[in-house]
Amino acid sequence: MSIALGRTVQSASQEADAGKADVSALVARLTSEVNEIACGKTKSIQKITSQMKILALNALIESARAGKQGASFAIVAQEVRNVGAQIEEIARDLESQLTRRTGELINTIDTMSERSRGDRLVDLSLNAVELIDRNLYERTCDVRWWATDSAVVDCAAGPSPQNVGHVSERLAVILGAYTVYLDLWLCSLDGKVIANGRPDRFDVVGTSVAGCGWFEQARRLRSGDDYVAGDIERMPQLGNAMVATYCASVRSQGRSDGAPIGILAIHFDWEPQARAIVEGVRLDPHDNARVLLVDSSYRVIAASDGQGLLDERLPLRTSGQRSGTYRDGSGALVGFHLTPGYETYRGLGWYGVISSRGR
Repeated sequence: MSIALGRTVQSASQEADAGKADVSALVARLTSEVNEIACGKTKSIQKITSQMKILALNALIESARAGKQGASFAIVAQEVRNVGAQIEEIARDLESQLTRRTGELINTIDTMSERSRGDRLVDLSLNAVELIDRNLYERTCDVRWWATDSAVVDCAAGPSPQNVGHVSERLAVILGAYTVYLDLWLCSLDGKVIANGRPDRFDVVGTSVAGCGWFEQARRLRSGDDYVAGDIERMPQLGNAMVATYCASVRSQGRSDGAPIGILAIHFDWEPQARAIVEGVRLDPHDNARVLLVDSSYRVIAASDGQGLLDERLPLRTSGQRSGTYRDGSGALVGFHLTPGYETYRGLGWYGVISSRGR
């Protein structure tokens, strides 16, 4: 799925969620209005019954002054007084029950709204991490494919000046077509960079990458079908840019079961690609939300506000769950989802996370 299609899916999801939120808000408003009307009417009844009680009291006083002639009128006045007291008690009980029941209804609506909002954050977190997974799955395909390129295989087998020049040109052509990469490096098995696609921009030929984690992992690959997906890191040789490095072994004759003769490393230009995804999650501006991608150690590797990249570790509370929501210490609603992987790319234990402080 392309990022554009992903945004279309997000927009549709957001419209549906916005519709649910509007319905919840409408029900809550109507419930509150009903409560106000009911309380107002019961107060009016109480006011009328108070007037009835006063009239009944006055009638009893006058009947007492009238003596025997007012005795029958006194009975009627007392009954009016009793009826007024009963109506007052009914009105008071009605007000109490209405207040309690509408309060319960409002609390239930708030709980449902909170759950719906949390589910939405989880869905959008999944959407974000799925988009990057599908993007990175393509990177694993790229590196395994290009490692079988004849120019790459020939140069790894015999890094003569002619072969180095040829493969550098070939890597430059690939970079011209695939703009998501900063550079492509062909490395020898002892860790020396033999050739790269942008020698005019990155002077890396002859430097050693033997101590890099991604290279050491690549040396242990069992076949040409396997690959290495490195963690996000800043690479000094590439202007300290944030990159995701993917590697495959170059094998004799380009065969997956051939003997390893070199390593092809492709450096994915991480920051702009990841930023497009986290900024592409369109939330209501009133949500005051921060959209994040974090790695398996909860290190922030992408953030919609551009803050904390590779320096901040999110205190994510997953409780062993693949997805979920919770309120953090600041009161923000946090939704998260673990990477599901895509095709043969199982992911690296990353999470999509959205922290929403609301209005």
